Amino acid sequence: MDAEAIEALERIADRAWPAAERSSLGSWILNASTGWSGRLNACWPLGEPPLPLGEAVAAVEAWYAARGLPPVFKPAGPLPALEAELAARGYRARTPTLMMVADIPQVTRPGRVSVADTVGEAFERVFLGTQDNPEDAAERMGAFHRIARPRVFASIEVDGAPVAIGGSAVEGDWAGVFGMRTLAAYRRQGLAQDIVAALMKGARAAGASRAYLQVEAPNAPAIALYERFGFATAFAYTYWSRG
Repeated sequence: MDAEAIEALERIADRAWPAAERSSLGSWILNASTGWSGRLNACWPLGEPPLPLGEAVAAVEAWYAARGLPPVFKPAGPLPALEAELAARGYRARTPTLMMVADIPQVTRPGRVSVADTVGEAFERVFLGTQDNPEDAAERMGAFHRIARPRVFASIEVDGAPVAIGGSAVEGDWAGVFGMRTLAAYRRQGLAQDIVAALMKGARAAGASRAYLQVEAPNAPAIALYERFGFATAFAYTYWSRG
């Protein structure tokens, strides 16, 4: 992807996963929630800032300091000047992440998957059951509830209890995949594959023709799953923070 395409997709991805508080510095996006999820608590430096680079970074730092949060930057694609500025201020890159994209394939929704356009109890139970940190989980659940329609939430039950989930947010041609979770006792049984298939079917029905998702680079099993649906890496990014 070229820089223009990266910026356009990043703006869609930002709107799909809404932070509790959103602001901007020129074309840069400032997101804040309670300090857990990276995308919900980071500056997305898209395009040129309205200030000289050092002053723009300082303004972002002040914005997060006013909210009691550490400043975090999420540059997408190669931004060597910004990365050099951050490194000089003591920031370090962490959590290498891939943005993967695919043309949405023609798939059939597996019969064992239920879909809805609201989060629902089944989704919440599985998501909270796979999160070790309740504050982190609560922050992310807030974002799920803020996802704008059209959206798709998928779940699978075994013996009457929900065990696997995933969500999708649609904007125009694009559908984002979020919140893929399977309870530990039910992994490696093809449930996640069926959830993705259901999300792709739902997204296509909502008008999308392409899909994107973010996955941490070391997560080889998840990457292999997504590749089976045609996903490939469009670009990579890291989070820059101090400490």
